[in-house]
Amino acid sequence: MDRDSELVLVAKLKAGDADAFEIVHGAFNTRLFNFLARLSRHREVAEDLLEETWLRVVDGAPRLRDDTRLGPFLFTIARNLHISYCRSRSIEDHYAPDLVGLWPSPSPAPSPIEATIARETGERLDTALAALPAMYREALLLVGFDDLRPAEAALVCGITPEAMRQRISRARTMLAQRLEEMDRRAVLALKEATT
Repeated sequence: MDRDSELVLVAKLKAGDADAFEIVHGAFNTRLFNFLARLSRHREVAEDLLEETWLRVVDGAPRLRDDTRLGPFLFTIARNLHISYCRSRSIEDHYAPDLVGLWPSPSPAPSPIEATIARETGERLDTALAALPAMYREALLLVGFDDLRPAEAALVCGITPEAMRQRISRARTMLAQRLEEMDRRAVLALKEATT
């Protein structure tokens, strides 16, 4: 969405325009859900936090600044709700059997081989990404999946753009290391199975 359209939507949201809310909801709902699902790794939690995000948007719309950037505004609300959720329940960052997949499905009707490769790749990436500390995982999700610029992601996380760039760099390095480690283990397991 171009900046002029965004500013018009912000003005309409401030005025309580239901059509403007529907446009913003349509543009960001899936992105916010995917962010929350990947961050929390629980579909039900993501659904609850998404609903609360939209309630906060409606409640806070009259107080928006005229120059508000909708992406950072919405992702900040979602992120802060996730942090509050984790704090209130003292949840540790651990694996769960009902992980939500991190990678979208490939194009419609893939071949069986393509489907298997995509599933295995997605599972590897899901596992490696889930093993990252939360602050690095959220940096990758905001920039790599939700298409926020590093400066916008920095606003969401309440850090400087330079700190976000460093966080993204470290996260990418850690992700690559986790994937390499997983590959080494798989090769060793294959060697042991064939000897």
